[in-house]
Amino acid sequence: MTRVMDRIRKGAGTAGVLIILALAGGCSDPMRGQGRMTPFGASPFFKDGASARPLVPGTVPQGFGQGDEGLTTGKVRGTLVQTFPIPVTHDLRERGRERYDIFCAICHGPTGEGDGVIVKFRFTPHPPSYRSAELRAAPVGHFFDVITNGHEAMYGYGDRIPPMDRWAIAAYIRVLQSGQSGSLTGVLHSAAPPLPRLPR
Repeated sequence: MTRVMDRIRKGAGTAGVLIILALAGGCSDPMRGQGRMTPFGASPFFKDGASARPLVPGTVPQGFGQGDEGLTTGKVRGTLVQTFPIPVTHDLRERGRERYDIFCAICHGPTGEGDGVIVKFRFTPHPPSYRSAELRAAPVGHFFDVITNGHEAMYGYGDRIPPMDRWAIAAYIRVLQSGQSGSLTGVLHSAAPPLPRLPR
């Protein structure tokens, strides 16, 4: 009887050790064993077979892209730029019209008179008209700076609108100031009135 009990105890001990070893094998760090891609390695997941993904259009690495101060800030050594730092083309003005309608028209109105939808809800202060003498004489950098950082009740759109689109909106604002919003044929390339018409 004693021998039988000894065998049972030894068998139970061996089984217990085996169970512990089996359970311990399942204890591992899942983060360590997960599938991952190596930089520039192959990947069957993507159509081009590469694990590295191309940068999103318009991506600017931190610390880069600051070479043209006027283009990225609307200012040069703290002074607002007087002229556009990029060519003002018909396509740029069209892009500006599209972006203006999305981001600006709700407050400034479709023609830039400051009569957007918010005025109906008695929003104060009333947005200014782009055709005011003060804004017609403002340098183009002013519009880029206000779009970027905001002004009075208007909050900044620097984190929502890329720099090139901010310049496009500024170009379209010059179109609105010239009264040519229907045909997009007039835009002010420099800052001072009168407002000349530029060819398409």
